[in-house]
Amino acid sequence: MSSRPNPPAGFTDPDVEDVTYVYAVGRDTPALHGLAARLPGVDGRPLRPVGGGGLCALVSGVPSDTFSERGLTAQMEDLDRLEAVARVHHAVVDAAFAETSVLPMRLATVYLDDARVADMLVRQHGEFQELLGRLEGQVELGVKVYADPRTAAAPEPSAGASAGAGAGRAYLRQRRAQQHSSQDAYRAASDLAARAARVAESLATERAVHRPQQGQLASRPGVNVANEAYLVPREHMERLRQELSALADGAPGVSVEVTGPWAPYSFATAVAAQDTDGGGAR
Repeated sequence: MSSRPNPPAGFTDPDVEDVTYVYAVGRDTPALHGLAARLPGVDGRPLRPVGGGGLCALVSGVPSDTFSERGLTAQMEDLDRLEAVARVHHAVVDAAFAETSVLPMRLATVYLDDARVADMLVRQHGEFQELLGRLEGQVELGVKVYADPRTAAAPEPSAGASAGAGAGRAYLRQRRAQQHSSQDAYRAASDLAARAARVAESLATERAVHRPQQGQLASRPGVNVANEAYLVPREHMERLRQELSALADGAPGVSVEVTGPWAPYSFATAVAAQDTDGGGAR
């Protein structure tokens, strides 16, 4: 491992060539140009707009050594560094999305230089324009359903249970009750997830199903049974949020988490980044 100290934010090493990190793509408007002048990018490096084909990409320079294929692999394995890059990336995307419709690029989408970015915008102009039109005026809401048997009502152990065989039978009864409670919670959570999809059908325009989050990725106690995203017109956002949040009322052992509004990561990112899959600069 290199003993070279980490440079301060915004530091540019004259001996290291920069490559171009792309955050988001939108229509070439004064709003994105103005935003680029106000926001920092990864490591505090200044943002700049890159235009092409009537589109604009928000980009910043990043060191080629740390954003090469090998450098990116090392950064993705460093959770603190990964979180720092992700926070800046999402901050730029969210700020741009608050100004106008944009397509978020995948984390650590990197090109060799601005000219390659401009060429990408021209080549994918039709796809980007079509997608921007489809996402216009819409936001993403995230919906997670959790099963948490600990919050479900379970029978109390018998007050008359005594030591010996009676205590053993009481313990077995309690274990069976806990197992039934867990099964009931998972069943209720699955049913609630299906109901959430039906509720969203009338208000959302698209649905994306993600892998349930486990361990440290899960934001609530219990087991994440469903992890979905919905593309929703802004005018329906609050109504859908309220209806989804109310689904778990009076349902022990089940909870619903509704997040957002977000930029439409689940509905735009894969298309916007398809030219750079595989890591490293293009």
